[in-house]
Amino acid sequence: MLDKVFRPAEVEPEIYNDWETSGAFAAGRRPDAKPYTIVIPPPNVTGSLHMGHALNNTLQDVLVRFERMRGRDVLWQPGTDHAGIATQMVVERQLAEQGNIGRQDMGRDEFLKRVWSWKEESGGTIINQLRRLGASCDWSRERFTMDEGLSEAVQKVFVDWYRAGLIYKDKRLVNWDPKLLTAISDLEVELREIKGHLWHFRYPIAGEPGRFIVVATTRPETMLGDTAVAVHPDDERYRDLIGKMVELPLTGRQIPIVADNYADPETGSGAVKITPAHDFNDFEVGRRHALPMINILDASAHLNENVPEAYRGMERFKARARVIEDLDALGLLEKIDDHLHSVPHGDRSGVVIEPWLTDQWYVDAATLAKPAIEAVERSQTVFVPRNWEKTYFEWLRNIQPWCISRQLWWGHQIPAWYGPDNKVFVALTEEEAAAEARIHYGKDETLTRDEDVLDTWFSSQLWPFSTLGWPEQTPELKRHYQTDVLVTGFDIIFFWVARMMMSGIYFMEEVPFHTVYIHALVRDEKGQKMSKSKGNVIDPLQLIDEYGADALRFTLTAMAAQGRDIKLSKQRVEGYRNFGTKLWNAYRYCGLNDALNTSGFDPATSRQPVNRWLAGKVMATTATVTEALEAYKFNEAANALYQFVWGDFCDWYLEFTKPLLGGGDETVKAETRGTTAWAMEQILRLLHPFMPFITEYLWRQTHDDLLILADWPLPRTDLADAASGREIEAVIDLITRVRTVRTEMNVPPGAKIAVAVQQSETGAFAALTDQSEVLQPVITRLARIDRVETVESFPRGTVQIPVGEATLGLLLADVIDFDAEKARLRKEIEKANKEMASLDGRLNNPGFVAKAPEAVVEEQRERREEMVQLVATLNEAIVRLDALV
Repeated sequence: MLDKVFRPAEVEPEIYNDWETSGAFAAGRRPDAKPYTIVIPPPNVTGSLHMGHALNNTLQDVLVRFERMRGRDVLWQPGTDHAGIATQMVVERQLAEQGNIGRQDMGRDEFLKRVWSWKEESGGTIINQLRRLGASCDWSRERFTMDEGLSEAVQKVFVDWYRAGLIYKDKRLVNWDPKLLTAISDLEVELREIKGHLWHFRYPIAGEPGRFIVVATTRPETMLGDTAVAVHPDDERYRDLIGKMVELPLTGRQIPIVADNYADPETGSGAVKITPAHDFNDFEVGRRHALPMINILDASAHLNENVPEAYRGMERFKARARVIEDLDALGLLEKIDDHLHSVPHGDRSGVVIEPWLTDQWYVDAATLAKPAIEAVERSQTVFVPRNWEKTYFEWLRNIQPWCISRQLWWGHQIPAWYGPDNKVFVALTEEEAAAEARIHYGKDETLTRDEDVLDTWFSSQLWPFSTLGWPEQTPELKRHYQTDVLVTGFDIIFFWVARMMMSGIYFMEEVPFHTVYIHALVRDEKGQKMSKSKGNVIDPLQLIDEYGADALRFTLTAMAAQGRDIKLSKQRVEGYRNFGTKLWNAYRYCGLNDALNTSGFDPATSRQPVNRWLAGKVMATTATVTEALEAYKFNEAANALYQFVWGDFCDWYLEFTKPLLGGGDETVKAETRGTTAWAMEQILRLLHPFMPFITEYLWRQTHDDLLILADWPLPRTDLADAASGREIEAVIDLITRVRTVRTEMNVPPGAKIAVAVQQSETGAFAALTDQSEVLQPVITRLARIDRVETVESFPRGTVQIPVGEATLGLLLADVIDFDAEKARLRKEIEKANKEMASLDGRLNNPGFVAKAPEAVVEEQRERREEMVQLVATLNEAIVRLDALV
């Protein structure tokens, strides 16, 4: 006998342990089956489960459980990313808290030992959290981007691409973090809106006393590194100045005025200062005009030896104040404007990022992008939704060289060694590099290894094939590459998806996956992005603690509509927890009625219309869920199950069959018990990918095997019975219509009402409810009908509703005080109109619309629309009442 309630906190760990120890997650259990493979987007080894992880991994788990039940040989490949910057910061912070010496004093080898020690002790946190979510990965194959096999793959890719001319060293601008002292990727740059200033300076025209050209900047200190002023070639104001020189204040240098389309005549003065070593756009202008590139900052963002002596060694923001002061003293500060602008900050360090000119290693991404573009153009890989292909194309068609070096210690150290004259030797091992150097120099020379490590994305780009054993030609690689679908977020289409495409096509000569499913963001209930600063972060682990993993999983899948962000609230999760409770109670009811034994029962043998109707509903739901999952329409699959389980099965079928189970016909009882048991078993199978814990627990009450390894329901055309379907749906429609009118007319819930049928239509109505022994009692109970009268014509106070070919009259004159009801409705209309006026006052206020958060404005608009609909509904109710009096 089942307990009255399901206790997820007690049951889920036990069930998960049973799955894992049984080997249910393992690939290779069905060697003759068609493989199905997903590689997990590797979470950072430093990470904890957040709502994005919860959504991403729930959707993957739904797919792998679905395909596992369909008989595929499933591999869900797990693993973690070494997260270069994040992990190094965690360990350095830990060292500081423990009062230990810093990284530089410790030395590289000793520091890396500490990192590995931390990884072994604390690096598995997020993996265990994924287990709590129910993720059915093949944990026996777990990989780490710094493990021996993946490190070998990374070294080979670097060496092969270098020898093919696809990796090279160059001096270019990078996003430089002056606190962490490393280059970082665009994804690690956070743009923050800052209330700053725009300073307008006058640069004197050389040889033309009293003539100036005005430029504006948000970073005055960078003017010390200016090497040109750009104007648009068609700007009449400056045409005569093109080719002339300006005196660059404070520096004693002259710089040219160049014509370039980058300068916008409509913005500011139309003249732009060009600092190629400290601005990405200026860098491109500098290259077009062969301008000098003067780096004025050191790695810590202090001014260096390339500026006048008065500014050397100054911190950048102190130098900014000094430059403004000095230009003002020279009479060259024209004006200062308040200026709201986006300033790049390091997402880890929190400091302002500098575009900085430095030597780094690069990948020729433009060459590698070409076949990756063609593969999507030819639909070898398809994005779902398809609109994300446009984003993919835009990024790849405008791709820049990929900076792959990082000034860190934790990561894959670049396999490059330098001779005494700085000649570089790239090889898989130091011995190979030494051999190449011996040939080059004619003798042994001491080589120094490049201290930098590779960008973390460099190793994770190999994930679909390195995790399967490449560069070794393993059986797993042969069987599971190409993988099937990648489930990921839109923010890493460029950083990860595109790069996996490039490396997969290059090294495996085949795209890494045939489908890329891009899921939406999980936002708070008001549609705002979750952030710690806003205090609106929802912790998935807390939701699991409170409601269970199944409730969270079903919520996320039910809301995962393609292309639409998820507005998540605890109330939603609580609602789907109640759905689990509904399933639990239905199962208990089935058990109490001896309706859980499916042994030897075939629903095709059923004769009762309600049983045949249910069998057809099961098959229709199976088809809908299957097709939806095949099309990655997770919300449609989940909602179809919700409507079927809660509505068709629990609310209608179980109610309809109570008279059958309580009757005296043993044959009908056996058929109904068999149908009920069979339907419950199909429900557990269909629900399992979405709510694996509660379904597995219920399954084991009557089965010795595991539900996770059971078969997915197959379609059966012999269970479709259109006539039974029409008959039962008509009864459901009748009850629903009566209930709707009762609600709209504010009939007290406990009040029973009389209904009338006109004499001329009794035949049609009788045909609808001819199953007197079964359905008439159900109809009268569920619709709360007191009696059915036959009348010549409907009396006043009758609400008429069409039912099949007949018209049914609800006799409400003795139930409702029409005058009082109309008064109540008018009061509700007045109240709604007042709220609408208040909302209009806010929405018609330009100040409110401009200053309030977008989510708040949208919420007000939605509320106003609700009021409009409410007033319309209430007015319709008054019209209906007027017609009854």
